[in-house]
Amino acid sequence: MQTLKDSWFMIRGDYRGDKLRILFQLLFSIVFMGYLGGLTGMVINDSIGNHERKVIADYLLLALTPLLGFTYCRQHAMKYWSGDTYTKMLAYHSSLPIPASVILCKRKLQSLTSFGLNGVLFFGLVYAISNHLRDDLSPLGYIVFALTWIGFGFLLTGLYIFIEFSCSGRTYFWFIMLMMLLAFGTAMLVKWAGGNLLLYSFACSKEWGLLSPLMWGTLLAGTLSVQLFSKWTIHKLKSRDLA
Repeated sequence: MQTLKDSWFMIRGDYRGDKLRILFQLLFSIVFMGYLGGLTGMVINDSIGNHERKVIADYLLLALTPLLGFTYCRQHAMKYWSGDTYTKMLAYHSSLPIPASVILCKRKLQSLTSFGLNGVLFFGLVYAISNHLRDDLSPLGYIVFALTWIGFGFLLTGLYIFIEFSCSGRTYFWFIMLMMLLAFGTAMLVKWAGGNLLLYSFACSKEWGLLSPLMWGTLLAGTLSVQLFSKWTIHKLKSRDLA
């Protein structure tokens, strides 16, 4: 509990007295999520309306939902490659008398907050655009659908944090590119196998509602994944040379 309190105190300290930064970060998230949500919403609407197994729909969900846990900031986005800002920030925190568990907990809280904000923006816009989805799925069913994919996002969040804390900014960038390729490969394999992740998750949400085994399965697997990678991240963080 003390670790959680200390982590939350650090997050509040990052934004205390800097309302302009909060505003710009919020606007940047709205614009970025607006673009991604708009694109995904149009693809999903077309796929559900025609009951068509589209690879692009699966790819967008596989590739983008884990990214909802990122905090989007224009300043970090512009300097990420050249300045390695996250490694520098990690080195600064590590130089202070702050336990590694608190630093990691802070990062997990940031991801959870980002999933909340970006998830509402992303899935809210998808729902607003996709009239075929609204016709076939109740609001409660859509919440289940969104939570199912957020659970999948949790599943990879622990891995993303582990790589972020273990490698340089450039390595982390190429890792994200690799994950994009793996998402496309997975979507193609599902297509060749005669399936479709979008339509399957849609059907589960519609049929089961809050009792959806797929939703609870992804949320549970995602939570366990974050906790498992947290142990590895703590071990790596203690031994990593940040100089």
